[in-house]
Parts: sequence; C-alpha cells; structure tokens
Amino acid sequence: MPATVLPATVLPATGRALLYRVAREQADSRIPALAAGVIRDGALVWTAGRGRVGDAPPTASTQYRIGSITKTFVAVLVARLRDEGRLDFADPLDRHVPGTALGDRTIAQLLSHTSGLQAETEGPWWERTPGGSWSDLAAQLRPEAIRHRAGRRHHYSNVGFAILGEVVARHRGRSWWECLRAEILDPLDMRRTTYLPEPPYASGFAVHPWADVLLPEPAHDAGAMAAAGQLWSTVADLGRWAAFVAGDTGDVLSADTLAELREPNIVEQGAQWVSGYGLGFQIQQRNGRTLVGHGGSMPGFLAQLWVDVDEAVGAVALANTTSGLGPVASDLIEILLQHEPRLPDEWTPLPSPPDGLLDLVGTWYWGPTGFILRARGRDELELTPIAHGTRASRFRRRPDGTWVGLDGYYAGETLRIVRGPDGRVSHLDLASFIFTRAPYDPSAPIPGGVAKEGWTGGGAAQSPNGTATPGTEPA
Repeated sequence: MPATVLPATVLPATGRALLYRVAREQADSRIPALAAGVIRDGALVWTAGRGRVGDAPPTASTQYRIGSITKTFVAVLVARLRDEGRLDFADPLDRHVPGTALGDRTIAQLLSHTSGLQAETEGPWWERTPGGSWSDLAAQLRPEAIRHRAGRRHHYSNVGFAILGEVVARHRGRSWWECLRAEILDPLDMRRTTYLPEPPYASGFAVHPWADVLLPEPAHDAGAMAAAGQLWSTVADLGRWAAFVAGDTGDVLSADTLAELREPNIVEQGAQWVSGYGLGFQIQQRNGRTLVGHGGSMPGFLAQLWVDVDEAVGAVALANTTSGLGPVASDLIEILLQHEPRLPDEWTPLPSPPDGLLDLVGTWYWGPTGFILRARGRDELELTPIAHGTRASRFRRRPDGTWVGLDGYYAGETLRIVRGPDGRVSHLDLASFIFTRAPYDPSAPIPGGVAKEGWTGGGAAQSPNGTATPGTEPA
C-alpha cells in the first residue's frame, strides 16, 4: 500500500526505510490502522499510513485518541500559570485546590508523578466507563489514596493530572479544555486536536490475541479524569506539537520554561537509567540519544510522540489498537538520523569581538584543577574541565554584569568577574569557588589561604594536620 508522503522532503531511500518500519509494525502487530510522521527543523517532512479507516488508509489528518500525550498539554497550561505569577511549582496543592488529603504535595510533584498519589481512581476502570464530576473524584482523595512518601519515587498517577486540570480550571474560571483551545491549540493552529472525535477519525479496537478479529472499544468522555488522557489528534497536529517540544514554541511558552519542563526530575528505578520524567514530559535514553515526549494509551488506541531536541528531529505514531505497538516513533527518529545525519551549522565569525569577553576566555584553575572558559557568541560562556571532572556549565550574561549558570553543576549559580584596580581580571568567583589564572594564585582571595611556602618538592615533610613543615625529615 503506498505511503502518504510529503514531496521532496526526505531522500527516496530514507522514505523507503521509514515506510518499511511502519509497514512492518502494522503487519506484525496486526494494527487496524497505523499512521506516522517525522518532523525535522520544525516541519513535518514525512508521513505514512497503513491499514484502513473505513475503506481508505489513514492520513496525516485522520484523528486518533492520544491518551496520556494529553498530559503534556496540561503541563504547559500549568507552566503558563507559573510564568504569570499565579502559582509556583513548589506551592502545596492546598494553596490552589484546598480540602484534599494530599494538600501538602506540590504542583511539581504532581507534574512529575512524585506526589505518592495512587495511580488510578477507585471503582470501575475509568478509561472504559463514563467519567464523573470533580466532586466525585475529590471525595476519593482521602489519606488512603496516598501510596508513597512525597518525592520518594516515580509512581505514575493519572489522578494527579486530573487534579492539575482542576488547578487550571480554578485559576482561569473555565475548563482546562477551554483554556487549552484558547491558549495553545488556536495560537499553534492545531485545529484537528479536539476533546471529542471529529471526522475523519479512527475507531478504537482490541485485536484478539489468537485470531485476526476485532472488538470495538468504548470511547467515553472521561469527565473529571479527562486531563489525564481525553484528547484526540492527528499526525499533522502532533507534528506541530513535536516541533513545539523541540523548541518552536511561538508565543505560547518561553524557551527557558520549556527547557525546565523537559529536565529530568526523577528516574524510574532499574539497574540503569533508561527512562524518567520531567514536569509533564517523559524522558528516555535510547541508542545514546535523549528523547523527550510522551506515550499514550486508551482503550482501542496507542500513541507515541518523541523528540530529539539536540537534533531538532521528532516522530509521531498513532494506532487504533489496545495493545501491541512497538517503539515505532523512536525507531523513525533513528532511521532518519542514520540515513540523513544532521549537518553541523556553518561556523561564521562574529562581525566584531564580543564585549569584554576576550580577557575572560582561556585557562582557569579551581585549586589545581584546570578548566577552559570559552565564549559562545556574545552573551554566553562555557566552562569545561580540561581533564576529568563533571563540573561543566554554560552561563548567560545578566544585565548587571554577572553571569547565571544554565546547566550542569552550576545551574542557577552566579559567576562574578572580579577585576583589580587596574581593570584587569583578577579572578572569577563562582558560587564561593575562586578560579585563578594559575593554580592557587597567592594574589587571589583563595578560601583558607595559600601556604606561605608555596609549591614544594616531594621531600617536604607533613605535619599531623597535613601542612608541609620545611626542614624536617618524614618519620
């Protein structure tokens, strides 16, 4: 069956390899209708559909239920409230939705599934039954709904995101869905992402494990639980959302806030770190790459959205089956990058030297440990160890002349450039650590001072407190 492929976007051999992966998955996993797409540099560059929706293959405009990918949208709504000063991620829930037994759990803990709250609702399987009201759900938020100490572990909680939907609704005075449509979907022109399905859409099925027959699955309005997995969307719309996750946020969210949401807050327990969770976003390590996004599962539907932010590449896979979808989206990313590796950006010199940076760059020492400080453009510095060590960080210039750490050990810490009376740089003061041009420069204010004897040979004796004692022999 031919793929629906956007013209002149990937090389023919790449398109064939991508199509083969989708076709193989649809056939081997017996998926009624599988749709997929790849984005690169903010654009949907390839799509394909296999199987049937009615009497035609699915397209990039065919709707599927996307399950927990809904959570990424809710997280961005909450982040917008934070950026407006209406809440803080460290706020306890009681400050915004009072009266529950988990009022001391923070907004960030709910976003990262570290609140310790139970995974699902009481009673019937909420995904296959009509949803209730917020008051019905709130009545379940008793002490026994808490499964773990706050912050102890990653414990996925659909109930937690239902609560976050209520947080948004209370601040905005309208449902989280109405907020989503006005604040995110309309600005990003995601018109085919909806609360309930709109034609053309795929119906959800369970596939019999031992026979090639289907069972229709229900698709109820999840009510108060909707913020955990209600939405329907398409490959085309989720391609736009993947571009958003990669950094093309328009005016919806700041780049710094998006980066904060994508940072790992917790990792899932295991012998090795392979998956974790940020604030509303799943994170996985795969083939040496860090992928950010989310999976989705509702009765009759499975969905995947993953992005390699460093490569500006992402992929979406949507299936109308209850179980059995392999790692299609992450595999599509790998195939694209293997066939068409990203070309490095061309290096070009700055039109003029960066203000005040040339006398900062080069070699610095923290005690005896060597570092290199490089200028990246006009307003960014990068500090990296010369040999072993992990205390590498980037810094951004502030208006007051100091620099703030962007990542690594010194994220959020302040770097101050200290100059002597002659205006020349004396040393760097970074979070109380003094960096000098020579190891333990005696002219700089090294904490604890510098031994007046200076550097000595290996024959110098050591006193009991470890201080060199000239003129004596070791015992």
